[in-house]
Amino acid sequence: MTTPGPEPEDAPGLEPGGSVRPGDTPPDAGQTSGLSHPQPIPSRKPAVIALIVIGILVVGVAGFFVLRALDLL
Repeated sequence: MTTPGPEPEDAPGLEPGGSVRPGDTPPDAGQTSGLSHPQPIPSRKPAVIALIVIGILVVGVAGFFVLRALDLL
């Protein structure tokens, strides 16, 4: 299976051997690896609040089962 694309004889700027003439190649592309401006640092507040809530729930459930095992509830 071949990939779709222009036939070599239909592509503009190709010499008979498949090479291109000097000056026909596009200029090098600009570098895009850098950022244009500093990215904001995301807040850690929601993650800390979620961990605190989960911790309170775990302690509450564990306390319930401890009190249940001691027959205090």
